[in-house]
Amino acid sequence: QVQLVESGGGLVQPGGSLRISCAVSENIFNFNSMGWYRPTPGKERDLVASINIGGVIKMAKSVKGRFTISRDNAKNTVFLQMNDLKPEDTAAYYCYANRLSEYFWGQGTQVTVSQ
Repeated sequence: QVQLVESGGGLVQPGGSLRISCAVSENIFNFNSMGWYRPTPGKERDLVASINIGGVIKMAKSVKGRFTISRDNAKNTVFLQMNDLKPEDTAAYYCYANRLSEYFWGQGTQVTVSQ
């Protein structure tokens, strides 16, 4: 049973920063990619950022230049560093790990950007 455990969400003021983490219960290289999705109006969820087994990164246009995804292979953990946060970034962020046709999900971590 693959488990993903997220941490690091919280409340931050506009312009502030947060880092969220996602630790997977297996070797990180067992997965094609890992990253985060968040719900958006009209969609169940949109990709925020991903990093694949080769280190190739994809970022949503809305977060490019503000968010950075990275990983610690030894700790089987992926990080999302979020800078210059905006109220529209408020959402539950769901970590995922993809292996072939399977997707595994974390429990979600809430990020709230507000005064």
